[in-house]
Amino acid sequence: MSLLRLRGAKVLRSTKGRKPEKSIVVSFVLLIVTGLVVLFAASFYNAGSKGSLLTDVISQLFGIMIGLTFMLILWKVDISFLSRPVVSGWLLAVSFVLLILVAIPGVGVYINGSRRWLRIGPISFQPSELAKYSLVLFMARALSSPKRDITNFFKGLIPLFIVPGAMFVLILLQPNLSTAGSIIITSALMTMIAGAKWTHLALIGVSGLAVGSYYALSEPYRRARMISFIDPFRYLSNEGYQLAQSLMAFGSGGLFGMGLGRGKQKYSFLPYPESDFIFAIVGEDMGYVGCILVMALFMAFLFFGYRISVREKDRFKSMLSAGIVSTIGVQTILNIAVVIGVMPTTGLPLPFFSAGGTSVSIVMGAVGILFNISSEQNPL
Repeated sequence: MSLLRLRGAKVLRSTKGRKPEKSIVVSFVLLIVTGLVVLFAASFYNAGSKGSLLTDVISQLFGIMIGLTFMLILWKVDISFLSRPVVSGWLLAVSFVLLILVAIPGVGVYINGSRRWLRIGPISFQPSELAKYSLVLFMARALSSPKRDITNFFKGLIPLFIVPGAMFVLILLQPNLSTAGSIIITSALMTMIAGAKWTHLALIGVSGLAVGSYYALSEPYRRARMISFIDPFRYLSNEGYQLAQSLMAFGSGGLFGMGLGRGKQKYSFLPYPESDFIFAIVGEDMGYVGCILVMALFMAFLFFGYRISVREKDRFKSMLSAGIVSTIGVQTILNIAVVIGVMPTTGLPLPFFSAGGTSVSIVMGAVGILFNISSEQNPL
């Protein structure tokens, strides 16, 4: 029975008798708990200068509490309400407005060479986090439309990439190539799952790679970052420093690690050990075995998430769950690839682990939608 109606449409409904699959819940809880433990180990040294060893953990817990609220609300939302064009339209409009505001000097908060944040009083947040999932909702609705033939390159597929392309450009202005790229990759994955032709996607991929390469090589500091990624120890005094310290952390950790909280790189050697490079702390403190266990947790979550999508008979729900899981998966892969030196250094948080209230709260809200769809597949 509906708990709330808006112009005749169900918005919220009771969750009585509806529970998500235990496997996706357990993998999610393990990721959140493990992330908090690793975050404390990575942040306590720098947090001490802020007044408490638990400063970053408490901030993360605050984000988790907000995320839990989002999760419970979105677990109760009638999914058919989310499929309404007005919902995805308004979310996209808000996302684009916020991304434009970020790009305005004096409005967007400028930190470490990037303008990615907006501040409201004591609270700062990244609009790109909301934009990612707004786009997923838009793509799910568009790909589930019976009128769209995505096997048609010019009439079906290309128009679908106009919105992701516009979002890509706005996020690139921050500059934030990694997040902008992850949005295009996720959009491509969703269209691939929906049945787009591989040759068409390959053509779009080559075009995107060409644009990304031009952007990465268009400025001296970005060219230096690309070159330093190949041999970071050669550029240890400048652009290669962060990646070199990250690789040292993995080398120091060895097979079983130095012990939780006992690694040395967090002591002002590795920049941002609590955020973008938190996986390096996993490698140093927990070793190769710890890295494998953490990656196994992510793989389990992604597997159970995609299983929800595959089992779903409703096309919109299937595409929405696939988009959410793909977003989390792409971000995880890109973050780990950067930290271990497979990709050039860029700023992209590790989901559930990296410090950041905006990231963890919004991703938890998205997981709430996964729980919602899963609970419809598993009625009591």
